[in-house]
Amino acid sequence: MGVKYALVTGGSRGIGRAVCIKLSGMGIPVIVGYRSNEAAAREVCERVRENGVEAAMMQFDVADKAGVEAALDAWEQAHPDDYIAYLVNNAGVIHDSMMFMMTDEDWSSVINTSVNGLFYVTRRLLPKMMARGHGGRIVNMSSLSGLRGLSGQTNYCAAKHAVIGATRALAQETATRGVTVNAVAPGFIATDMTRGLPEDELKKLIPMRRFGRPEEVAAVVGFLCSEEAGYITGETISINGGLY
Repeated sequence: MGVKYALVTGGSRGIGRAVCIKLSGMGIPVIVGYRSNEAAAREVCERVRENGVEAAMMQFDVADKAGVEAALDAWEQAHPDDYIAYLVNNAGVIHDSMMFMMTDEDWSSVINTSVNGLFYVTRRLLPKMMARGHGGRIVNMSSLSGLRGLSGQTNYCAAKHAVIGATRALAQETATRGVTVNAVAPGFIATDMTRGLPEDELKKLIPMRRFGRPEEVAAVVGFLCSEEAGYITGETISINGGLY
């Protein structure tokens, strides 16, 4: 059997970056999936290599089926004996707006990235995960918005609710092959995505009175990718400081 790799989509910044570093600290070689920020992806690779494992960059848009196929085909041709045993579907975008003002593009871009992207990447990698007989780990990035409704986020809430539903269903399809499928649902985490939010006001709503750190989310993802989590599947774990 070849080397087991992890692919983290949206791995160049924020939570994805923290996940790449966490998994590499567990001894797992990491493929940093990114769409456009090559400099940031390269920096994450450097951090991964500091943990003593191999790092690679993979550029594609998860919402582009042909791009996903081409990128993964190229990687498999270059690594005929290896396979991606750990998949973290982290790529996501936000375009917040009240629904009556929301454009078609604002709706479709969020749905395409979080839902179609999860489908295109996961479907492509599942056959080898399931056929090897050695199992695999899939962790899907949902959100607090996937558990409750938030005004101005009908597109994002719809997408992240869908991620949880897909996680539960897929977990049942893959359990007999040793592939676990779980989701994590972060609340307000200090990243580029939340930088423009009124943090002082929002912290008053959070029982812990602070935003979370990307590393705190990555710690849960790391656990779900570990051998110790082998009997956990179809679960959604909230990381929100008590905000429900």
